[in-house]
Amino acid sequence: MLPTSFRQALRLGFLHASVVLCGLSQAAETPPNIVFILADDFGYGDLGCMGCRDIATPNIDRLAAEGVKFTDFYANAPVCTPTRTGFMTGRWQQRCGLEFAFGYQVEQFRRVKDEWVPEPDIHALGLPLTETTIADRLKSASYATGAFGKWHLGFKNEFNPTRRGFDEYFGELLGHADYYQHAYYDGTYALREGMKPVKTKGYFTDLINERATRFIRDHAKQPFFLYVPHLAVHAPYQPPDAPETPMVTKATMHHGSRAIYKAMVERIDRGVGMMLAELEKQGIADNTLVVFSSDNGGERFSRNAPLFHHKATVWEGGIRVPCLMRWPAKLPKGKVTAQMAITMDLHATFLAAAGITAPAPKPLDGINLLPLLTGDAKPVERTFFWRIDRSNRKQKAIRHGPWKYINDGNTMDLLFNLNDDIGERNDLGYQHPEILEDLKARLKTWEDEIDATRREILVR
Repeated sequence: MLPTSFRQALRLGFLHASVVLCGLSQAAETPPNIVFILADDFGYGDLGCMGCRDIATPNIDRLAAEGVKFTDFYANAPVCTPTRTGFMTGRWQQRCGLEFAFGYQVEQFRRVKDEWVPEPDIHALGLPLTETTIADRLKSASYATGAFGKWHLGFKNEFNPTRRGFDEYFGELLGHADYYQHAYYDGTYALREGMKPVKTKGYFTDLINERATRFIRDHAKQPFFLYVPHLAVHAPYQPPDAPETPMVTKATMHHGSRAIYKAMVERIDRGVGMMLAELEKQGIADNTLVVFSSDNGGERFSRNAPLFHHKATVWEGGIRVPCLMRWPAKLPKGKVTAQMAITMDLHATFLAAAGITAPAPKPLDGINLLPLLTGDAKPVERTFFWRIDRSNRKQKAIRHGPWKYINDGNTMDLLFNLNDDIGERNDLGYQHPEILEDLKARLKTWEDEIDATRREILVR
């Protein structure tokens, strides 16, 4: 039975979040290390443990075999910037005005003489400086913090990871870049060591893997938070071990093949193996929480089966993603859970694992997942929302329990029962008009709240 009101469900959600945060304040006597590996545009079905047969991912699959695999894990958005925002802040990305990826978002603003005006320069945008990041919180608890990979939360120095809570950063600041030349196709050079442009030869995924592994080795004697946001397998589709690959252009941006995609995925997997081996070598594997996920669904050469559609849509193929968690000291081995979860939950989960119980500067929308993954806890019913606006085509969706309402911009209301129809093929709106209307009402209430928050940002 559906809860009687959105407000009641919201109150219950905050109550549950506070309970589970308290429940894990005694996480481990020694705070765990935390490693979060975030792939980009990774297909839901592109891992061996998710049914893939043509790509070898033994190291990532090991996380599932030795930890927990989610079947119903979602990205905060079907594109990268807003999902990364949800993780960094632990809140709906719309609360700080980021609903689509930098470079595509229709409404983007900057302040000029106490007024907010449209921002035409995509390189001037970033995660608002008023937001507290997960790295800020963990650093305040004496964690060493490092980020290695694609940032896409701001190109200018004030948005640099080293200004947002990370002690170390090496990677590319933009949404994508040539894997060998490390530049956007318009010529903007993206590779940074901290805030300093750095010229380094090598395939970008390999460089990330090497730096992430080194960070583990360098900080094995203290708790650390390692964030590894890969550019792969985002376009351009460029294979490893091919430095002669021509520089990407706008025209060749999406040229590629499944074979190239396969090689790119397997290079991510190699890096996971390197990190796991280093954790074991340092004797800290048991008390390290390792999480693997993707920022949104796959596109073009990816395999999203059995889901429908792909990145940049609010169909399941655009928002449901793999998520694996391994923490030998705390989590069960080989567990498969249907618990609904979302990227921003990882923020609250990591804080709780680290034993950080102080209230967040702003209320979190995500919850700590760890108590739901231990023992025989049954899945908790939750409600998630999605909305994006691209080229004046506003897509929106809500999932509550097994039910999902979607309007993908064509003004047609659709209702699916995902327990019976994961591929979203059988519209049940005409059979259950009361559920359809209830979900639409819940979505509108959420939108009204989110839009009010956004208006507050614009008038500050």
